Amino acid sequence: MMLLEYNFRKYNIRLVLYVLLLNLLGIMVIRSATNQNAALVGKQVMGIIVGFSIVLILSLLDYHKILSLWMLNYMVCVAGLAAVLLFGERVNNATRWLKLPGIGQIQPSEFVKIGLVAFFAWYFSKHQEKLNRVGVLLMAGGLFSVLFLLIFKEPDLSTGLVTMFVFLCMLFVAGLSYKWIFGAMAVAVPLGGLMVYLFQYDMVPFLEGYQVRRILAFVNPEKYAEANLQQDNSIMAIGSGMLHGKGLNNNTLASVKNGNFLSEEQTDFIFAVIGEELGFVGCACVILLIALITYECLLMAARAKDLAGTLVCTGMAALIAFQSFANIAVATGVFPNTGLPLPFVSYGVSSLLSIYIGIGLALNVGLQRKLSNY
Repeated sequence: MMLLEYNFRKYNIRLVLYVLLLNLLGIMVIRSATNQNAALVGKQVMGIIVGFSIVLILSLLDYHKILSLWMLNYMVCVAGLAAVLLFGERVNNATRWLKLPGIGQIQPSEFVKIGLVAFFAWYFSKHQEKLNRVGVLLMAGGLFSVLFLLIFKEPDLSTGLVTMFVFLCMLFVAGLSYKWIFGAMAVAVPLGGLMVYLFQYDMVPFLEGYQVRRILAFVNPEKYAEANLQQDNSIMAIGSGMLHGKGLNNNTLASVKNGNFLSEEQTDFIFAVIGEELGFVGCACVILLIALITYECLLMAARAKDLAGTLVCTGMAALIAFQSFANIAVATGVFPNTGLPLPFVSYGVSSLLSIYIGIGLALNVGLQRKLSNY
């Protein structure tokens, strides 16, 4: 049996410990952000328990067997996103959730992030020798575009951009030629500038009005000050925490969570609560733990015994690092306002379980790493 062949001294306990510490910190902040809402905290705790069970199981399953189900994986991703558009409920100008009997509300796009990592780990490793051929790249682009467009249609531009970043990182690590990279940059950079210019004249029909306003508010904050209100409040909350913060469960009227200064402070703007209540020290601890998790994923990628394993761990590192950066960047005004959760910290069972699936796959890659001296 494969299980008996594992050398469990290679099991990455450090990664599990970092994730657990970040989860515990997240529970404390969610409890405070929701004014000690026992139901929401209970759901998050249950998500962590189920998530760690998933991590344990997947970390002991050979990732090659999981990647070999590439067709099923891709079709489930497409079917889940299509089901959202057909049967999902529209809330706040977006359709992102499905209600399943006996399970409750889930967000399929969160699981698609991990499905994308698994599928393209298989695809790029399968076509490793022919990766830079036009046909292989066009097929990869087409397969990714189907998922991206379905997510974009919800609309969920922020999640779409996360999947695009992960896809491009995996493509680069798989061995994409610099000729393709520089050629793409030569087109993308001026195109991006043109898009920002067209935003000002409402000449980009495929974006929703609120998405355009958020981008314009970032480019020209004086003119679109109202669209920046939540981010301005978030920055003030983080600054008010100073070094050590005001303490967890702070209930003063001026608190960011009690004064209706933010919406979804337990998810999209949870970093503002961390900054206000735990101060610079708390923020630094969160960033450090995220950096350590990303580092461990990259270390396992470097030690993986094949390209498929390298790509699984690279994809997870890219996902965790970019999504964390984007969430914190929004809370601190560095990025336009988006709706991304902070991995392992924000409230949201779909986000939590999906990223646990990815961590479980990465741990199995680490468990099967090649022999080395580092």
